[in-house]
This record gives sequence, structure tokens and C-alpha cells, in this order.
Amino acid sequence: MLLTQHRDQSRQFFLQVWQKYQQHIPLEPLEAVILDVILAHPEYHAYLTEEFLDKDYRPDQFEDNPFLHLGLHIAIQEQLQTDRPAGIRTLYQTLKPHFEDIHSLEHQMMLCLAQTLLQAQVQQTMPDENHYLSCLKQAI
Repeated sequence: MLLTQHRDQSRQFFLQVWQKYQQHIPLEPLEAVILDVILAHPEYHAYLTEEFLDKDYRPDQFEDNPFLHLGLHIAIQEQLQTDRPAGIRTLYQTLKPHFEDIHSLEHQMMLCLAQTLLQAQVQQTMPDENHYLSCLKQAI
């Protein structure tokens, strides 16, 4: 992922991008990508403050983690840019006509990515790219 894997640094980066945007400070290319994702999610704008940096989001209590959600969008965009796992860019193009819009498609991809990452975490292995791609293919 383009963002750091350390939770606090990643969250701080989101805040810095949001603050630069609000202060009309020019953004670096990566920051512009992140800003586009942030702007597509106005429901999360209130979370982009120091107050929420240390908050633990509990999936067992059905709490949506805005930072994870935004980060998964960015991960999908990075995968498409680098075509890793191999073939994901072609698969994305195949999936596009089956979804109302790109945002909905990314959400489906995020479900598969999150499932694959969770499986790897539980099994303490590297994420299974074949499982991920297979999950995406089932979305058609």
C-alpha cells in the first residue's frame, strides 16, 4: 500500500492531506489521489481531526472505520496503477460494465481485498492473490 502500514502514521497522513486541502496548500501527486478519495466520502470528513486519531474501531460492534475504508480505496487504486496482482487491471475493465459506477465497483473490490487480508492475518501468511482474483471474478 502506498500509505504506511503503521496505523498512527497513516491516519496522520490523511489528516495532513485534509488540512492542506482546507488551507489551499498545493498537494503532492499522492496527496491528490488521497484527497480525491476523501472528497468522495463526505460522511468521513468529520473524522479527519486529531480527536479521532487514536480511536479504536470495533468491527464486532459494527463500527465503520473511516481510515480503513479510505485506505482500502487507495490500495485498490494502487493495485490498478501497478497491475498487481497481475491481471487485476484487465479484470477491473471486465467488471466495470457490471456496476452502476466506479465507486460501487471499488467497494466490491474492497470487500474481496478485506476478506483476503483477513484470511492472511488469521493464517499468518501472505495474502493469497489467487483467492483475491477469484473473489473478484465471482462479482460478475
